[in-house]
Amino acid sequence: MTATPSPDRTATACASPEADYLRLDQQICFSLNAASRAFGSVYRVLLKDLGLTYPQYLVMLVLWEHGELPVKTLGQHLRLDSGTLSPLLKRLEAAGLVRRERSARDERSVQAHLTDEGTALRERALLVPRRIAAATGFDLEEISDLRDRLNRLTAALDA
Repeated sequence: MTATPSPDRTATACASPEADYLRLDQQICFSLNAASRAFGSVYRVLLKDLGLTYPQYLVMLVLWEHGELPVKTLGQHLRLDSGTLSPLLKRLEAAGLVRRERSARDERSVQAHLTDEGTALRERALLVPRRIAAATGFDLEEISDLRDRLNRLTAALDA
């Protein structure tokens, strides 16, 4: 990804100090979006070897962490609605990594399970976080601090 070009200082020289807050490079939302896109590019390369897209990887992370879950709960962990999550699970099921079954206790509820192949994929995925960390150039403490700050930001915006 290329860097954002520098602003034209002659265009902003006569503007008020408040106008600086309207510059693109001053927008936190733009910085977050640019970082997200850059991460997406790195993940795309790393996850290709696993045969997963980034959203599919997130589903697998939750299932590796929690095991069998109702699809509704899985969606809550991922902050995804069923309209977005169902196609992801369908593709993971077609790939043989996940199995969906109606709950025996409540037919309205669908459970998501890892298959043996889905469970085995976890071992190959263990390298992904280390490679992502290396790509950032941050040490583990900086990554942890950034994640904590982003979680606080998300919580504040959700309030």
